[in-house]
Amino acid sequence: MEKKLYPFKFIPVASRRPWGGSNLVTKYGKAFVECDDEGNEIALGADELIGESWEISGVKGNESVVAGGADDGMTIPELIARDKEALLGKKNFNRFGMEFPLLIKFIDARQDLSIQVHPDDALAWERHQSKGKTEMWYVVDADNGARLRSGFAKQVTPDEYEKSIADNTITDLLKEYDIHKGDLFFLPAGRIHSIGAGAFIAEIQQTSNITYRIYDFNRLDDKGNPRELHTELSKDAIDYTVLPDYRTYYEACNDERVPLVSCDYFTTSLLKLTKRYEMPLADLDSFVILICTAGSGTVTDSKGNSIEIRQGESVLVPADVEGLQIDVNENLELLTSWID
Repeated sequence: MEKKLYPFKFIPVASRRPWGGSNLVTKYGKAFVECDDEGNEIALGADELIGESWEISGVKGNESVVAGGADDGMTIPELIARDKEALLGKKNFNRFGMEFPLLIKFIDARQDLSIQVHPDDALAWERHQSKGKTEMWYVVDADNGARLRSGFAKQVTPDEYEKSIADNTITDLLKEYDIHKGDLFFLPAGRIHSIGAGAFIAEIQQTSNITYRIYDFNRLDDKGNPRELHTELSKDAIDYTVLPDYRTYYEACNDERVPLVSCDYFTTSLLKLTKRYEMPLADLDSFVILICTAGSGTVTDSKGNSIEIRQGESVLVPADVEGLQIDVNENLELLTSWID
């Protein structure tokens, strides 16, 4: 009997970071658990400095596990091995094979993150046999005065860049932005960047965990040692092009799909819903990811499967679903992402 696929939720994976905060637990209700040496589950509290929640991941060693339904406990690689193009879409399965191509995170910054850059596909493969990392940020929430950095504010040479790290002036070279809820930034591989304190971000990216840490404000790790920097590796990974503005602009409106970002790696839109919304998918040869950034609702697929979604949750809709009906419990905001 053919397996009936349905929209999946996954167990979120906590990532501790020295700059992390408590919002993922206290505000967004994440129930993170870890296992001790004897295999006993231990709940992580608000004092654990959790910087990231990995919502949907195929990264080796951090593969998402299904939460609920007939496939409870299965990993994403196991789902792909069983369901292939029915889960990913034919083009995606031909392109990515057994690898889930996107990584979805929520990021909670209590302090500034390191200034960093990610290599493109060619350089990442040459050095690490990995995909590169193009990503986007959607600001879910921001404290008063929260900021982030994206791109160079002025033209610099690789030598000037390296000198600025040595003399602690790298921040003077970067474009800095005050941020507010709903702000959007697209970060192609090679763009230097840093999330600032007080930002809560939804991040959509290629499946890659390759990061070159450039500058970390002389921060120490949990053993009291300076965190490793990758100055030499980063020099060849950076795109030194200067742009007049690195923010992505869009005009939000209720009850229709608003395009945000479209690139080779993902296509993302915004839905701000006040009433039932019908989302046709029959002509789309891809899975769809729903990321709830505000409110709550119920998602029902073309097979009759229903799943609740609320702020801080993500859902993976298989490619064989021909449409979704989304009902609103309270004003609902969703990011939708797929691969064209």
